[in-house]
Amino acid sequence: MAPYLRLLGAQLAIGAAAIFARFALTGTGPLGASALRLIIATVPIALFSLVTRSGQRLARRSEMLLACAGLALAVHFGAWLASLRFTSVAVSTLLVCTSPLWTGLYDWLVLRRPIDARFGAALALAGAGLALVVTRHDVPAPIPGHALAGDVLALAGGAAIAIYLLIVRAVRESPEDGPVAIRSIVLRTYAWAALALGAAALLAGDRAPALDDRVAWFGILAMALVSQLVGHTALNAALREFSPSTVAMSTLLEPVAAALLAAAIFHESASPLMALGGLLILCAIGFAATGEALLTPRQAVPTKAAR
Repeated sequence: MAPYLRLLGAQLAIGAAAIFARFALTGTGPLGASALRLIIATVPIALFSLVTRSGQRLARRSEMLLACAGLALAVHFGAWLASLRFTSVAVSTLLVCTSPLWTGLYDWLVLRRPIDARFGAALALAGAGLALVVTRHDVPAPIPGHALAGDVLALAGGAAIAIYLLIVRAVRESPEDGPVAIRSIVLRTYAWAALALGAAALLAGDRAPALDDRVAWFGILAMALVSQLVGHTALNAALREFSPSTVAMSTLLEPVAAALLAAAIFHESASPLMALGGLLILCAIGFAATGEALLTPRQAVPTKAAR
């Protein structure tokens, strides 16, 4: 029972990230909130690696690839948090979770891997679901009237995290370094993402919230400590107790948890057609994620690295 509770707790912690982000955005912009989240999450990982001397030396090519992965992670965070200004928590979280579809398309179109019936069904369901989701007009959001912009930003965030996962997969498949520890990947990519987002926030004028802005700081700290460190640590630890397929499928709880929390806290609701579209997209992600999970242990990558 304990492993199942840990897996459920991880998904609830990650699914709550959009709720925390809404609070964070009351005191700063999406770039500022993203930069602070990554900085706060990176510090304990770096300190742990320093104290335990568990750092891993990697080849120059791997270091450069992980720097690129960090930049992709920065785009993911910036785009996703920006989407929460224009569209609902439920829709934003649903669309940003489409990364298995993007990685599957890459494998099919770029690597020329044959498409199977399951992934073909996933694409068809995703297309139908997106058509229903993006045509609604009554989405509650802090800045109303720009729901389509929010949808595009959330999809861009999903595509960016897909790029991150593809780069991480390439590093873990590299024969130069042997097995690369998750901690080594996370430390490097989080640090590069924090650096990129910090620079972007300064250029955009996204300042940190005032020290007495408890609401914004609660959102930032909760994203960093609860969703990122606790949620994703528990999710990666679950790979020791469950198959990658099970862990991948469990991530479908994230949009559901976010939607339920948004309904309770922000009184967000969904029309029947929008709910149907969301259900179709969840089914599509499930088909694609199951196919992605059927990798060898050496190829397997964290199913999520963000929210």
